[in-house]
Amino acid sequence: MILAFSIVVLICSLILTLLVLLHKGRGGGLSDLFGGGVSSSLGGSSVAERNLDRITIGVGLIWFASIVALGLLYKIG
Repeated sequence: MILAFSIVVLICSLILTLLVLLHKGRGGGLSDLFGGGVSSSLGGSSVAERNLDRITIGVGLIWFASIVALGLLYKIG
């Protein structure tokens, strides 16, 4: 069981790294990559940025739950 949660943490960590790098910084991001720079500069987030935010939060919650589960498993075992 510990091995399974360790693998989930590893995969989620890699995915989170990629997702954070895709987020919009000062100059660009996922929306600018696909030509959405004009709409994002006029105000508000594009659909791609909102979906990216939701996916990042979801993967982050899975990562957090896996870390807590690993801590509990190590404490029990």
